[in-house]
Amino acid sequence: MLIEILKTVPAILLAISIHEFGHALAAYAMGDDTAKRHGRLTLDPIKHIDPIGIIMLLIFRFGWAKPVPVDENNFKNKRLGMIIVSAAGPVFNMICAVVFLTLYKVGRVTLDMYALNEILAYTVRFNIIFAAFNLIPIPPLDGSKIVLALLPRSVQSYYWEYEKFGMLLLLVLMYTGTVGHLIYPIAGVLQRILFSIA
Repeated sequence: MLIEILKTVPAILLAISIHEFGHALAAYAMGDDTAKRHGRLTLDPIKHIDPIGIIMLLIFRFGWAKPVPVDENNFKNKRLGMIIVSAAGPVFNMICAVVFLTLYKVGRVTLDMYALNEILAYTVRFNIIFAAFNLIPIPPLDGSKIVLALLPRSVQSYYWEYEKFGMLLLLVLMYTGTVGHLIYPIAGVLQRILFSIA
């Protein structure tokens, strides 16, 4: 159990950090410096960890980080800004997965270090899963915000009305183990894209 934790924790912390850093960087690039002013434009995992989210991630392999604060009023184009910022987290996870899959392939050929290769493999896996999980269109996950930005403004009010039930639904899905039915199809698509690139 301890060995498993030691192998997975670095991968989890990196997946969380790169994901939230992606949101913060995209928001900053789109004209909003809120995340930067709150110290979130960083890869430091301490700045991004949500205690409950990290526990859920360790136990159920599905969890979340502390949301990056974003003020969409600072975007020149609110709709485009929210799409880019919301998509940036999963995109950065996939970029990280490409890098570590490449390192894993090189490491298997040039290095005979089982522990290192295991950490690299876990890093690839968790980045894919974290990207897939966040693309689920259930509030407050990134997927829901992407869908929200694409919807007509007349429909967006319904999102805000039911947003408060999103976290409860996610917890129920995690507790019952059914969240995997939503994640793994998305993860399968992302994995195929990943292996076609790397």
